[in-house]
Amino acid sequence: MNSRDFWADIQKIVENGFTPEGLAKLDAYAEKFFTQQLVYKRFSSSEQHGCADGGTANVIASILAGADVAANSGISTALDFKAERQRAAAQELVIEQWARKVGCWYANAEQTLCRVLGQQIAEGGEAHVFQHGCNLIKAIGLDYYIQPILALDRISLHNTYFPETRLTVLGFGRFSNGEFKIIVEQSHIQGSQMTDEEIAIFAQKMGFELINPGNWTFATPEIYLSDLHDENVIRSNEGNIFVVDCDIRINTPELRCKGIRKLSVEVSLM
Repeated sequence: MNSRDFWADIQKIVENGFTPEGLAKLDAYAEKFFTQQLVYKRFSSSEQHGCADGGTANVIASILAGADVAANSGISTALDFKAERQRAAAQELVIEQWARKVGCWYANAEQTLCRVLGQQIAEGGEAHVFQHGCNLIKAIGLDYYIQPILALDRISLHNTYFPETRLTVLGFGRFSNGEFKIIVEQSHIQGSQMTDEEIAIFAQKMGFELINPGNWTFATPEIYLSDLHDENVIRSNEGNIFVVDCDIRINTPELRCKGIRKLSVEVSLM
């Protein structure tokens, strides 16, 4: 099956309203994604493993959002915020329709999370954080990314480069203000904050070049990594370093950080 046929099949599943047959086919595609019989060339091999580590919901949502990107691959939204918001709304809608069908949609997510988990323990620029035993539940918004596919990329890339603090997608929802949220679970790491200099040394040892110390931005030609400040990087009591949050993206030339990647929509299916 070539890329055109694959994306046409995904679009048909969407247009048919996620019938039981369509949902079964999506699950089968996800299983092939896990075993890399389905290769999504948006990702490297290790990044595809990172996507899979985010769970079935992460894989299927990435595929559904990818179908929208494939259908509109000839339309540039880089300088058109209105068009980008339209694409984001289309991706949100199809993910919501699927999530409602399979039971991983958090209706009234804000109230639901507070009722089940209690009051949130932290709120950052993009996430509301709740305690759940030894783990954290985070409701991640799209403020930094606009389009769901880019926020889902972030989860896949985080899992690739920082597997010790893997993000597992539990589902999706909306808060009372209408904002779309990705609900994830992550291990709760206890430890101490690090200095900017220590974080820079850590990132550079991983092969990242410091691009802008003002907003903690690092990059390789393949990966853009930002927001790596002292609240997002923790040294455990044993001396291990954990990145618990960051802005990580496929480094395309549009990010102006010496990136060389292209956001491919090519798929090969064995």
